[in-house]
Amino acid sequence: MKKTILLLEDDENLNRGISMRLEKEGYHVLSAFTAFGAEELFEKNEVHLIISDINLREGNGMDFCHRIREKSSVYIIFLTALDQETDIVAGYDIGADDYITKPFSLMILVSKVHALMKRVETSKPSVLKCGDIRVFLHEMKVWKNEEPLSLSKKELQLLIFFLENPQQIFSKEQIAEAVWDIDGQFVDDNTVPVNISRLKAKLEWDAIQNVRGVGYIWTKDVTKE
Repeated sequence: MKKTILLLEDDENLNRGISMRLEKEGYHVLSAFTAFGAEELFEKNEVHLIISDINLREGNGMDFCHRIREKSSVYIIFLTALDQETDIVAGYDIGADDYITKPFSLMILVSKVHALMKRVETSKPSVLKCGDIRVFLHEMKVWKNEEPLSLSKKELQLLIFFLENPQQIFSKEQIAEAVWDIDGQFVDDNTVPVNISRLKAKLEWDAIQNVRGVGYIWTKDVTKE
C-alpha cells in the first residue's frame, strides 16, 4: 500500500511540483494550501509524513505542526526560507524531524522523505487491528468500518491499553494507573467504569467484558502490524 504524505505549501506552483515528484516516487500526496485545510485532511486520512511550509499566507506552519504534534507522532519535515539558527531550533523544539531551506533541490527533499519513510516501516507495530477497528499509533487515530472514529484522549489511551494487552484481566486500579499515569487510589472510583462504558458505546461492540469482582478484559484477538 502506498504511503501517504500530507503537503502544506501555499505556493501553488511549488505545491504542484513537489506533489508530482513525490507521486512519481510512488507516494500518495494530499495537497493543502492552508493550515485549516491541512488539518481537515489529516483528520480524515491515514498520514505517514507531513511536509509543511512555515510561512503561509493563511495560518502558520509551526502552529499547525504544534497542534498536530500534540495528538500524533507522525513524521514532519519543514520547508522554510528561514535559515537562521533560532528558527531551525524552534522547528525542532515543536517536534519537527527534519527541515530543508528554500530554495532546495527536489532530489534532496526526496532523499529526506525516503529516509523518514524507512523509519515508518521499521517502527513496528504502527497499527493495532481488531475486527473492524484499526488504531494508527503514529497518528493516534482510530478508524471503525473504514471511517474515522472520534474518541477523547483518555478513551483512546484506554482502547490502546486493552488492544496492547488482550485476553488479560486487569483490575480498576491497574487500569487507572496505566491510563491515568497515577496511583489508582487517587482516581475517582467511577472513573474507570464510566470511561469504559463510554468507549464501549462508541465502539458499539462487547469486546470489553466485566469480570465480576475482578476487573475487565479485552476478549477479542488483536493483530499488530
